[in-house]
Amino acid sequence: MNFWNDPVAFIADWLSGIFAGWGMPEFWSNLLVFAIGIFVLIAAIMVVDIFLVWIERKVVARFQDRLGPNRLGPYGLIQPFADIIKLLIKEDITPRTADKVVYNLAPILSMSSVLILWAIIPLAPLAWGVDLNVGVLYLVAAGAIGALSIIMAGWASDNKYALLGAFRQVATMISYEIPMVAALLIPVMLAGTMSMQGIVEAQTFGEPGVWFILVAPLAALIFAISSIAELGRSPFDLNEAESELVSGYHIEYSGMKFGMFYAGELLHAFTFGGFWGILFFGGYSVFGLETLPGLQWLSSPFIAVFMILVKALVGYWIIMWVKYTVPRIRIDHMLAFNWKILVPLSFTLIMLVAVLNKLLLGYGTLVYVAGMFLANVLLAIVTIMILGAYARRQRLAEEAALQIPARAAGD
Repeated sequence: MNFWNDPVAFIADWLSGIFAGWGMPEFWSNLLVFAIGIFVLIAAIMVVDIFLVWIERKVVARFQDRLGPNRLGPYGLIQPFADIIKLLIKEDITPRTADKVVYNLAPILSMSSVLILWAIIPLAPLAWGVDLNVGVLYLVAAGAIGALSIIMAGWASDNKYALLGAFRQVATMISYEIPMVAALLIPVMLAGTMSMQGIVEAQTFGEPGVWFILVAPLAALIFAISSIAELGRSPFDLNEAESELVSGYHIEYSGMKFGMFYAGELLHAFTFGGFWGILFFGGYSVFGLETLPGLQWLSSPFIAVFMILVKALVGYWIIMWVKYTVPRIRIDHMLAFNWKILVPLSFTLIMLVAVLNKLLLGYGTLVYVAGMFLANVLLAIVTIMILGAYARRQRLAEEAALQIPARAAGD
């Protein structure tokens, strides 16, 4: 077996051979190899998470015309490690009236809900944690653990601000989960599978063999908006509105417990950027070039991992761009936007894509892509026209309501 073609299997076989030489039974040998693989993946993810702190600070500094970290190490690269030391030596405070078991378990679940998502991310054609045939369902189920950790933190803190922040965030997550699931059903429908590996392969080697962003751009947009709301990042960060709730559901947490919430939020955004790349931008595919004669070397696992990380970073950058550009909106506007716009739009899009997928699939790639893309654009235009007409009616009604008291005062 060649290391460069399948490094994961090569290293696993090498470790299994070492353990077999020690007289270890095959079952325990395989179990230990799997445990080492999980540990290495989690360690790599946590290293990435450390540098996400630096990346976010540098990006927001550019948005806000500031320098960002530039003192510790070249370009401030050592600053995240200084932050970790600060969090570790900070006093760990637990409120006297808090439910201590639930209070201490919440940040662990918050981080775990993100880490377990990496089990189904295909990093390369032959490198993934597990290829579940219900991978999309697993993605939705793992998100429920994050919601559980938030309500646990708010309730166990015995603080009204924390509880209100938790209620707000859980209400947002439950609401925006509906259009997100609807958007997830569209890649499943187009690929014919709920497996993440199958969805990537369908965009590269399947029928029609194009990135799903070209076939269902509206679904990609709905998934991006719903993901930002699920993450609780601006403009949907009503869970920690400083002017109202001080710091939201984690107001009572200090030291490394707060650090776990913060690190989980950054890693969650990066992870959803990766899922966005997997579901709509071909995953580890190098723009489909690896299918051309003479370019098969582009399917190397090292290039595949590089591509999935680049696409995840691009998605993460877009999430940061929205966060530091769009102002926070009111909770009623946020929920109305979901229930009155995103939910009906996502359900309409499912029906449209399902019908056109059956009608156009046999007419060639060009006709299929053009028809699906134009249908998405037409649906977006109709939606904007309906919203514009509704806004005009609302404005006229408000103006009429203001004129009635004015006439009464004149009389």
